[in-house]
Amino acid sequence: MPAKIGVVSLAMGAIAIVAFVALFPLDERVAVPRGGSGASATAVLAGGCFWCVEADFEKLDGVIDVVSGYSGGTSEDPSYSDYAEGGHREVVLVTYDPTHVTFAGLVEYLIKHSDPTDANGSFYDRGVEYAPAVYYASDDEKRAAESVIAEIDAMQVFDVPLAVKVLPREPFWPAEDYHQDFARRNSLRYGYYRNASGRDAFIERHWGKNPGLTLPGAKPSESGRWVAFQKPSDAKLRDSLSEMQYFVTQERGTEPPFDNEYWDEKREGIYVDLVSGEPLFSSTDKFDSGTGWPSFTKPLVPENIVHREDRSLFVVRTEVRSRHADSHLGHVFNDAPAELGGIRYCMNSAALRFVPKESMTEEGYGEFLGLSN
Repeated sequence: MPAKIGVVSLAMGAIAIVAFVALFPLDERVAVPRGGSGASATAVLAGGCFWCVEADFEKLDGVIDVVSGYSGGTSEDPSYSDYAEGGHREVVLVTYDPTHVTFAGLVEYLIKHSDPTDANGSFYDRGVEYAPAVYYASDDEKRAAESVIAEIDAMQVFDVPLAVKVLPREPFWPAEDYHQDFARRNSLRYGYYRNASGRDAFIERHWGKNPGLTLPGAKPSESGRWVAFQKPSDAKLRDSLSEMQYFVTQERGTEPPFDNEYWDEKREGIYVDLVSGEPLFSSTDKFDSGTGWPSFTKPLVPENIVHREDRSLFVVRTEVRSRHADSHLGHVFNDAPAELGGIRYCMNSAALRFVPKESMTEEGYGEFLGLSN
């Protein structure tokens, strides 16, 4: 297994000494299965040396706990001596509070605190076991990760495209105790290693010192009225919505194709939930699907989108609902052109309200201006 290879002899000598008693002996370590923890959310992320990734994520607001470990391979109960042979990467398991930071925010933070362009290692640690990766436990997480990667690629911060793999989440295996909290418990050795690797110099060159979260969707919005939205009674909804709007949003109805407000809308702006105002889609991602309904390649804020299995028409479809208002919006299909990503969010105009670009700041959506054109 390729060890961490230093270019500075002092760093080599410092990191070679790892004779500590393990808090998690090999016969006591167990895999953490796919999915979250219930009360809080978890994410598995890879960005090179897990000492560094763990230390960086412990500084992020909203992160509750970080554990170094191994994931992505096929072997059971991997250890530091054999995890690479089993196809695993060095990863961290991040437990976080989704009311303070989103999954998309974690992905952004990972990219800004690692080398996301190297598919064959990380700084002077070579091998796929050190390559960057995001592991998703749901379609929403997959779309959120891909959206962040695409947004940062579009910023052209780097001279080459990002090489961050987006992979299905696999069981997580905690690393031996001497790897946990290594930066705190072995500050001198860790400092030598991190400085010699060039990690901080690389991060500062591209992002400045202590880069934070800046992309829309990284943090749950505290300004939008949808955050504290309370759904009105059914009677109030019937009074405030048109017959078609109520039929679509509350009764899972479908409006006629080519005879709805936004199927042919071409102005720049965003589409929000008619009931709650939560931002859902951008004109940037809207395309003419030929179906007669407004169609989008991806959500503007993936966290505001809920997917549910729908068997109502004797076929299995994926229903799309808004998170805060619980409005029925439409369905998502895998039939968009490949060059657009293959995903088509087929929405009902009656469930949406269009906010033109020139009105976005006034209506409290200024943070999304960069994603509306």
